[in-house]
Amino acid sequence: MRRAIVRVLVVVAVLVTALTVATVVGNDFRLTTAEVSIPGPQGTLAGVVAQPDEGGARGLVVMIHGDGPVEATQDGLYMPWFEAAADAGFATLSWSKPGVGGSQGSWLEQSMADRAAEVGAVLDWARTQPDLPAGPVVLWAASQGGWVFPRVVADRPEVSAVVAVGTAVDWRRQGRFHLLAGLADRDADAAQTARAVAESDRVLALLERAAPYDEYARETHDPMPADRWGFVLRNFRADATPELRAVAERGVRVHLMVGSRDRNVDVAETERVYRAALGDLLSVATFDAPHSLARPVVEDVAAVGVLTAVVRPRALLAPGVLDDYREWLRDVG
Repeated sequence: MRRAIVRVLVVVAVLVTALTVATVVGNDFRLTTAEVSIPGPQGTLAGVVAQPDEGGARGLVVMIHGDGPVEATQDGLYMPWFEAAADAGFATLSWSKPGVGGSQGSWLEQSMADRAAEVGAVLDWARTQPDLPAGPVVLWAASQGGWVFPRVVADRPEVSAVVAVGTAVDWRRQGRFHLLAGLADRDADAAQTARAVAESDRVLALLERAAPYDEYARETHDPMPADRWGFVLRNFRADATPELRAVAERGVRVHLMVGSRDRNVDVAETERVYRAALGDLLSVATFDAPHSLARPVVEDVAAVGVLTAVVRPRALLAPGVLDDYREWLRDVG
């Protein structure tokens, strides 16, 4: 009995040691990071700068997050993106959204114009920092960031290029696409789909007439919180199409990275609208991935996602994503 217990303890010790070694090796990124404080429109923003290990970055990537309370590194999930940029000779600047982590303010009180003004404030700060490169500036914009980056490009001549990751075009069409895709994933029948679409139409009508939260909550089966309702009221008319024309007028290149399994955004529509507005300024890379560009199994099986994030975070993203990003940045002059 005692020998059996000893054998079990030895096996456990070996597994723990292997996991520890794998975690250390898997998280040994080729970069250095530093925390920074950035003055923003709502107060101080808590940020992070990731630099190539050997220094000498030739350009700067500025991260524009998607929806939700995103922290500067997205709790470490951005680290592979930071590393790929560092390999291409770029530093990366990211910050926690207002009200997240150490950042002051509230992201739920922002419009897309407010978010663009925030990026502008960050760019102003970056120009005063001697440790940041003075070369090309690339905006990295994910999902909801698709309604932010065109405004920034239109106003900021220092922006050289954009990487757009799963970005949408029209808020209302994106919402309907997401609803129908979710219903299809749940194998909803015709009656369930009809009820969900009818409620979505009621909510849109309430938004169109700026209904107060109390009225919305009474007429909705599963209402969102009041602060989220205010956020949606400020932004539901967002449409990137007009600002994309300004991007084209400036001649700024846009690299669109999308997942063929995206159920949040109609990426086919995004590519079509971007192509019409940008023409040859647009390049597109499509991956076998969902909205986040993660490996499908990472999103489908929670345990796999958690284990991968701990042991081998670079493998969270679908094959080819980081290589494509790295090589595209290398071509930015």
